[in-house]
Amino acid sequence: MKQYIRLGFILIILALSCKQKSSTVYTQIKVARIDSMAAIPQPLEIIDWQKMALRFDSTVYDFNAQGAYWPLIWWDSSGKNFPQPVVALYTAIGDARQGTQHNKGMFHEALGSMGAVLGATLVGVDKSHQKGLDYVAMLKNYYNKDNGWNIMMNNTCPEVALQGGGYGRDWWYDVYPNMLFYSIYDKYPSQSGFDTLARNIAEKFCQADSVLNGNYNYSYFNYDSLLPKKNWICEQQDAAAGHAYVLYAAYNKFGDPRYLAGAKSALKALEQQPGNTFYEIFMPFAAYMAARLNAEQGTQFNTHQFLEWTFGSAGCRAGWGVLQGRWNGIDISGIVGSTQDHGGYGFLMNTFDAAWPLVAMVRYDPSYANAIGKWMLNAANAARLFYPQYMPRDHQTIPQQAEVTKGVIGYEGIVKQSTFDKYVHIKAPVAQGDGPNWVPGKNPDVSQFSVYGSAHVGIFGSIIRSTDVPGILQLNLLSTDFFRKEAYPSFLYYNPYPESKTVTLSGLPEEATDVYEVTTNAFLVRKANNASTIQIPATSAVVLVFSPAGGTVMHKENKVFINNVIVNYHSNR
Repeated sequence: MKQYIRLGFILIILALSCKQKSSTVYTQIKVARIDSMAAIPQPLEIIDWQKMALRFDSTVYDFNAQGAYWPLIWWDSSGKNFPQPVVALYTAIGDARQGTQHNKGMFHEALGSMGAVLGATLVGVDKSHQKGLDYVAMLKNYYNKDNGWNIMMNNTCPEVALQGGGYGRDWWYDVYPNMLFYSIYDKYPSQSGFDTLARNIAEKFCQADSVLNGNYNYSYFNYDSLLPKKNWICEQQDAAAGHAYVLYAAYNKFGDPRYLAGAKSALKALEQQPGNTFYEIFMPFAAYMAARLNAEQGTQFNTHQFLEWTFGSAGCRAGWGVLQGRWNGIDISGIVGSTQDHGGYGFLMNTFDAAWPLVAMVRYDPSYANAIGKWMLNAANAARLFYPQYMPRDHQTIPQQAEVTKGVIGYEGIVKQSTFDKYVHIKAPVAQGDGPNWVPGKNPDVSQFSVYGSAHVGIFGSIIRSTDVPGILQLNLLSTDFFRKEAYPSFLYYNPYPESKTVTLSGLPEEATDVYEVTTNAFLVRKANNASTIQIPATSAVVLVFSPAGGTVMHKENKVFINNVIVNYHSNR
């Protein structure tokens, strides 16, 4: 009897020690604008974003698609930069600037083509072998060697793009295609010629950062002459985050310490700005880079500052950030764009693309798990409203044209008050396009449907899964974490409810799996399967790592390893 009592006492002590070990190590940090978003956005409807991404790819990349303004792809045989034909993608439905009959078919945008290739790849489509075509190899033509810049640009021929109403000398258009390229490169490391292009781009960005020497107060940078320039466009200091992103990816690929130094230098230049300089796309990447460099390189970048700038309200480009609010009973919180223009103006592509760095960031700094989980719930819910089949007809500018989208193309923007005089009577939120009427004839407004913005849907499609509890999402932390070290499947679950919820796990590997929770540094389930459940506390997140069952746990330099794979970067917080 004494032996049983003694055994029971030992078990109690062990239980208490385990409980003590599981105490919270990550204090959750709030982000002001996220904190003011709806706890559970209404009306709540999370669509199947993976299905939408797969449908976009199969529908848009169909040369035989029937209907007005279809197909949305054509062949550009001009051979700019590389002597090969490429498949081009319309920027907007019916865009009169594009197609084989205009400028020899040369005006098309890397933002669309690269976004489509990356998005499809992320949801499992091999774009290097799709019906006999290699869409990945075709992206080489956006590498502008004919003009001497030797980086990826938004067009194969910027001069033709300018003639066709395209964009030039706007820094984010010159930097972002390189970030898209590097992410695609990570998924297709054996693609012929990509190693050379990636090296050349890294060299250009490294040189640019050296020339800038901490001063990114320019509208753009001439990568041929290696001279910074100013024009009528706002200074775009946040391009420094783009440089940092590419250079750190290059460092992880090639190991050149100059690239690491350049990444740190660029991010430091942005961190030292006296105020918010969020211009278009880069500030969320600054937050990601800060968290990742802090975790992997031991730096002390101010992740929180970059997050507040991302979600706040920028200076030069007035109000650029993340929208928050409910307009006529419809929550629009979470979409990215101007918080001031016409009362608020969010964009589809920007919303998709912000998830790319911000969700992956949680791996490196789980103290923002609650904040990013809450933002993603709002963004995943509101983003469906860009698509005509999900936005009420009386909130759209051209609902009568919805059929032309085939259910996979969304409006470019959502605005509180329409920017078009003839649509100002429509009550908020208003789904509309952003550019001029690019379609001649009877239906000039049809170009309000954005092909290139919709092309990025695979980012959401690869990250977001619903669970058996409405409103609790499973967010994949690895999907858009490119050029990373080995990692086990990792997910963020956020419970928006004022009471704890039990959620069934999904996506576990076939082999025996233990479920490690990062924010409490504890195992929640041993030998889990897809019928296992976890309990998530009220208005809280868990960050789960699905690791091999019975793996060897090791603590080293404040990090936690399981079988020599990092699962927690800051175990002593």
